[in-house]
Amino acid sequence: MTVPPDPAQQDPTEAELSADPALADWRVLLGRLSARWQTGGFTAGAEFVSRVAAVADEIDHHPDVDLRYPHVTVTTVSHDVGRLTGRDRRLATAISGIATELGLTPAPHALSALEIGLDVMVGESVAPFWTAVLGYAVEGTATFVDPAGRHAALWLQQMDEPRTGRNRFHLDLTVPHDVAEERVAAALAAGGRLVTDGHAPAWWVLADAEGNEVCVCTWQGRGHGDEA
Repeated sequence: MTVPPDPAQQDPTEAELSADPALADWRVLLGRLSARWQTGGFTAGAEFVSRVAAVADEIDHHPDVDLRYPHVTVTTVSHDVGRLTGRDRRLATAISGIATELGLTPAPHALSALEIGLDVMVGESVAPFWTAVLGYAVEGTATFVDPAGRHAALWLQQMDEPRTGRNRFHLDLTVPHDVAEERVAAALAAGGRLVTDGHAPAWWVLADAEGNEVCVCTWQGRGHGDEA
């Protein structure tokens, strides 16, 4: 397959990537481009992965690929600079072309990324414990990730005063920006309650019937000039 040239002269923003018609299969999640295709079987998925590997070698930019029986999930970010770049757009566009050639069905609304937040007073005092017990690596100043990319990331939320009751842990679920309100509505209809939407569309804070919290998050409204 011939890789199309990247017309971008500078790194695209998350808003530009989300609005790019060439990236209709992809969604921005936690600073990465992610996509999923239904393959209908393991053999078809393996063929797709093989084609993706070949184009990644051609571009010399390699994504993370998760092959399952019914689908394949692909994620890309420019690790050397820690952000999305034109290289990611070029790779994503090429991969979408392969999926189209193979007749695969995109499933962007099935995507999500899970993080666990822990309320702390002195992050430096607890960070070594969590990296050791989980076997995680440090990413940024207060985020820890599974080097194999299998488990949810952990991040430490700085508190002004101790939270002595329950719920020092909470889940952060990042979803595609175009399904966030639907997901919030479904959770509320299932017996949850809205704690606050004061930060939406960056995140909504929800709670279950016993007060256990989860944040439904998107890339939008993060203060980087990328609002929709």
